[in-house]
Amino acid sequence: MPVWVADVIEAVFPDFGRETFLQVALDGYEELELTPRARHISKALAQFLPTDRDHAIRILIESLGPEDGWKELKGMESFRFLPFVFFVAEQGLDCFETSMRAQYELTKRFTAEFSIRAFIERDPEKTLGRLAEWARDPNAHVRRLVSEGTRPRLPWAPRLRSVQEDPSPVLELLEVLRDDPEEYVRRSVANNLNDISKDHPDLAIDVAERWWVDAGPDRRRLVRHALRTLVKAGNPRALAVLGYDADSAITIRKFTVTPQEIQIGGKVRIEVELENPSKEEARALVDLRIHFVKANGSTRPKVFKGAELALKAGGFALVRKSVSLAQHSTRKHYPGAHRVEVMLNGTIHPGDEFELRLREQT
Repeated sequence: MPVWVADVIEAVFPDFGRETFLQVALDGYEELELTPRARHISKALAQFLPTDRDHAIRILIESLGPEDGWKELKGMESFRFLPFVFFVAEQGLDCFETSMRAQYELTKRFTAEFSIRAFIERDPEKTLGRLAEWARDPNAHVRRLVSEGTRPRLPWAPRLRSVQEDPSPVLELLEVLRDDPEEYVRRSVANNLNDISKDHPDLAIDVAERWWVDAGPDRRRLVRHALRTLVKAGNPRALAVLGYDADSAITIRKFTVTPQEIQIGGKVRIEVELENPSKEEARALVDLRIHFVKANGSTRPKVFKGAELALKAGGFALVRKSVSLAQHSTRKHYPGAHRVEVMLNGTIHPGDEFELRLREQT
């Protein structure tokens, strides 16, 4: 990454001091992970680009070259632009227009969701005004920046405290983007509204209720994804938006967990048999909740998606789920009794449990 940065900068700024820059940028570089590496390069850029930061950022913009020149980047290759994003966020706050132009160009090649947040915090009215313009931009990556960059709880980024306190300016942007032609953008809108739901659940549900009216398949998919945290928590209003009644006539006839004893690395199979004893069709949202044992012996529940179904009057249905108990980077397993519950339209029903044991040594 440092060599590529040095090459593209020197191509448009011959006085860059390429070799000295590389000495600084490569010092300690290998010991760092991805994001710290990008910040390390950004700090090196700050030493070798002009102290006139407006000029420096204009150099970065020029070094990007034609937009079409980067369409063949694959996988993590686009992260070579991350040092530029950090440079704009850290060095460009006092040159608003040039920094906005840089982020407009960067997001078409990579993303500027991390840098735009610094400008929202510094000058929310001016920045959100620019994002309102970009919400109607012909480029889908620019439109996505509007929703992704304003997420109050964007992963791997500091929270936008002002948006957490008052998300109304961001909701105005999401209104514009809710029916965007690109799923890529709509998914970001859903993630933003889901973030908002964690701090303002009733407000998020108010929005979801309004968006659900006369919604087509795309918007309904957006709303479902936006309400996922509240649905997993069994929020009755969120469930009602999706058409699930906490007082549904559907009952659980049978609940089985097999095997009852299992080694770490195996799989547990859960089956739930449902019945609708009423004389009318009823809908069911079935999720499964496993209380995983932690290292200190306490437990923490994790919800797994089960099924969404409609049962005719007098009908039956069987929901099956297999859950891996292999060690994952995001979930480490410990021995002990694991309780399993069914969430039926948000209501928790006690179920069974299984004993997880250490893998036997062979």
